[in-house]
Amino acid sequence: MRKVLLAIVALVPALVVVASATGGSTTAPTAATTIPGCARGSLNLITDNTLTVGTDNPAFPPWFGGAEKSPWKFSDPRSGKGYESAFAYAVAKQLGFTRDQVKWVYVPFLKAIAPGKKSFDFDVNQISYSPARAKAATFSNSYYDVRQSVVVRKGTPIANVRSLAGLKKYKLGAQIGTTSYTYIQRYIQPSQKPSAFPQNIGAITALKNGQIDGLVVDLPTAFIVTAVQVPNSKVLGQLPRVPGGEHFGALFQKGNPLVGCVNKAIARLKANGTMKTLERIWLRKATGAPNLE
Repeated sequence: MRKVLLAIVALVPALVVVASATGGSTTAPTAATTIPGCARGSLNLITDNTLTVGTDNPAFPPWFGGAEKSPWKFSDPRSGKGYESAFAYAVAKQLGFTRDQVKWVYVPFLKAIAPGKKSFDFDVNQISYSPARAKAATFSNSYYDVRQSVVVRKGTPIANVRSLAGLKKYKLGAQIGTTSYTYIQRYIQPSQKPSAFPQNIGAITALKNGQIDGLVVDLPTAFIVTAVQVPNSKVLGQLPRVPGGEHFGALFQKGNPLVGCVNKAIARLKANGTMKTLERIWLRKATGAPNLE
């Protein structure tokens, strides 16, 4: 069993709190649960009385949890476990949906961010907001503020790097179309052309096989990579925040008014402490990595 998930076993009492916060019960929500002006029947949904949530496959911890179940690999977004799954169910509850009224659909990352009609009401897939992406889709307010990081194999030359400048001479890689890849190009500017991969699993495999020296990913993902995906690896460090910061937002079809109600739900979940609880339980390993300045 994955180290990250094993560690969670010790937090059963806290998980009970999260189950309540994320709509773990299938009983009908009370009127106090829903948001004024966002009655379920008034929402712009692709299917009446159903909240359809998209995400990519594989579904990696710590964003998703639970036992692997078809069609998803590694985890199961429907489990309510993992930061993004728990977040989606928490939003659903605020909007008046029970757990069994939430439907998950597989949507590849590049398809999710492309212009056009969507097969989901919103998508959660560690998608960072950017002005360019906002031209093709609508984003919610932040549900997670991001730091990028570098994962390396222990015992390799890059494992001794202690600064951002020290990364420049190494072969780096990331998933194409992600802010991680943009970060390499714009802020690290290595002397070697960075490797781009259609999916993050390809970049992880390249690191494992020594085809790249360092993998750039967001910090929580870096911890699961080192814990279960690349043996004898470590998080080299956190990278400096970019100007204006970076955050994950739920993604909607361009102009979908549903975003207004989801933003209200996010605001309520932040105000009542649910978001901090979810982050503490599911992303608590995303702390302590040194800063590469």
